[in-house]
Amino acid sequence: MLTINRIADQLPPDFAELLSASQRQGIRNMTLLFEHWQDGTERFDGEGEALFAAKSGEMLLGMAGVSVERNLETRAMRMRRLYVLPNYRRQGIASSLAQRCIDHGSETADLLTCNARASKATGPFWEHMGFAPIDWPNITHCLRKSAP
Repeated sequence: MLTINRIADQLPPDFAELLSASQRQGIRNMTLLFEHWQDGTERFDGEGEALFAAKSGEMLLGMAGVSVERNLETRAMRMRRLYVLPNYRRQGIASSLAQRCIDHGSETADLLTCNARASKATGPFWEHMGFAPIDWPNITHCLRKSAP
């Protein structure tokens, strides 16, 4: 059974497995998460920010976060650090993590952003999640909250 929990004070004890798997694939986002967590520059503890972990039982399968978008003058939240272990992809885990980030970020801002340059699959994934392609510096996709 998949559970998605918010991470607060420390990275999960089994984070090293995500870090190692992402490095073997040449994907930097878990390395950046680790480095920025250690130096305090990315703790997902600002207003509206959150870091989530997806687990099956006690096994960590993936992580994702949402943080304040610092590249815009308007209030926006940025989807960050989405990663799922390769053997657990295409099972809805990334979509569940992304949706949790979208829901959380939408509580704080009407505009959500992401940078989908990590791989060829990243752009279509975020488009499937409702994001539209854009061409802004360091932002490839955005999602505007619908008016009620």
